[in-house]
Amino acid sequence: MMKELGIQGRIRHKYITTTNSKHNNKIYSNLVKDKERTGINQVWCMDITYIRILNGFVYLAAIIDIYSRKIVGYAIGKTLSPKLAIAALSMAIVTRNTEGLIHHSDQGIQYTCKDYIKILKDRGIRISMSAKGNPYDNAFAESFFKTLKQEEVYLWEYETFSDVIERIPYFIEDVYNRKRLHSSLGYRPPEEYERLLVKNSSRECMVC
Repeated sequence: MMKELGIQGRIRHKYITTTNSKHNNKIYSNLVKDKERTGINQVWCMDITYIRILNGFVYLAAIIDIYSRKIVGYAIGKTLSPKLAIAALSMAIVTRNTEGLIHHSDQGIQYTCKDYIKILKDRGIRISMSAKGNPYDNAFAESFFKTLKQEEVYLWEYETFSDVIERIPYFIEDVYNRKRLHSSLGYRPPEEYERLLVKNSSRECMVC
């Protein structure tokens, strides 16, 4: 009957977890709960998602500035090694001001390993982590991943790792950061919103 009506069923994919919190590494307190944000580079949120390809999965680590919704760092890899998260963090640190910054994540081993924590501490970045089973604190990163999959991944149906490498950076940098409008930003894309913040800040300094 479905064939006669031209209806195609949609397969429910198996959920793949990207968080391994079964470790003995130090867990840090949540510093962002109920915290008011007044500008960029005050709170970054880090998370990892998976992208299905024909022969398995590819993983994307991304860091989002909660105030501007801009993806400030990301990395793509074939495994969930801490090196994936470190690559995304390194990208963000190179291009952004980290003075007074809070880095927020879940309790995954990628963010609690000594190499990752050392980078944060060496830069004077405060460390914040969600409680187990409380994804609300990572809602901004989850929202980005949902947008990425609905507006990019599910439409292209990547087959190979090379497909992911080719398309994901384009979507993040040229589409999401520069073009996609956010109602929370006055219907502006993240990069335009940040430029507006800088412009307004400069005007205030001139008045002073």
